Amino acid sequence: MGAYAQPRFVSKGKIEFERKTNIHRLYYSDEELGSWDETMKKLIPQFQVDYFDLVFTEEKTLYKPGRENPDQKKTFFSPPASENVIFKDLDKQTGISQKQVYDIQFLIIDSLRNVSWKLQSEIRTIAGFECRKAVGRICDSVVVVAFYTDEIVPASGPESFQGLPGMILGLAVPRLYTTWFATKVELIQPIDETKIAPPARGRKATAKEMMGKVNDGMKDWGGKYREKAMWLSSL
Repeated sequence: MGAYAQPRFVSKGKIEFERKTNIHRLYYSDEELGSWDETMKKLIPQFQVDYFDLVFTEEKTLYKPGRENPDQKKTFFSPPASENVIFKDLDKQTGISQKQVYDIQFLIIDSLRNVSWKLQSEIRTIAGFECRKAVGRICDSVVVVAFYTDEIVPASGPESFQGLPGMILGLAVPRLYTTWFATKVELIQPIDETKIAPPARGRKATAKEMMGKVNDGMKDWGGKYREKAMWLSSL
């Protein structure tokens, strides 16, 4: 099944998300990156579009890379933490995430991220579901815009985001020029819960420990580029 036109409460299923990043705006708008000249810019597509799947029950969710995008040109360059695998235990409010940050693969074992969301009045339909807008912040100053539906029961979403009264189907981080939007929602009854299993490989750390290691490894990097890489790693 695809998207649903009528309101209903969904507790088990799979969501496909399209993540779209404006790579040129993300990396080439800073004057301090002068070595990344126009020639290099032409070698890398402006937009990077990838797909992710989020399989969910009322208690657990697993977000991981999905189908390949046949229209996406392969490049040598990829932002940090761009192929995350994130498991959430919503009952225990804990998560296990696998993140590749440049040359280190981390296995983050920690409590779920706590975002202080502020609900807004704007309504948008995404993948056939009526979604309400919410705004929050990460890393102290980075604004995150989310659209969630209470018609899908689990309070989860793409990447490490959750904590709203239902499932996040749309997400935007303007300062990272990146959006995540659901393209379809599928009912899976019954669902094979053995497929909602946490990742197991990587250097074990808490989220705070990982960010400390990433920060130490980037201490000689340019200011704005380093800052954006830190924000990307935190997703």
